[in-house]
Amino acid sequence: MSTAQDSSLDFDVLSDVGNQVARNFGIVYRIPEPLRLIMQSLGADLPAANKDETFELPVPATYVIAPDGTVAYAFVDPDFTKRVEPTQIIAVLQELQAGKKATGWQLSPYNV
Repeated sequence: MSTAQDSSLDFDVLSDVGNQVARNFGIVYRIPEPLRLIMQSLGADLPAANKDETFELPVPATYVIAPDGTVAYAFVDPDFTKRVEPTQIIAVLQELQAGKKATGWQLSPYNV
């Protein structure tokens, strides 16, 4: 059972193949050439993962968009080891589902 089903939540999840949404949010960075060569020597095929020819990665981020199109919650941190806790996302979604206005921002100290 998925977390959404287990929590009785109804929402869509965006998969951003090609980083189009991340690019619009200004959170995409290009991998420098020396690092590209190292990644390729280790078998990492970033263009294949991106389904295009780019050597780009998004900054790890989670956004919850309210039904009215506003950002109800955002978590952005360039440290890929830091992620928002799923319980925090569920709490925001539950507030939105209950008709409450959920707002929360957890931005990195790097001001990404």
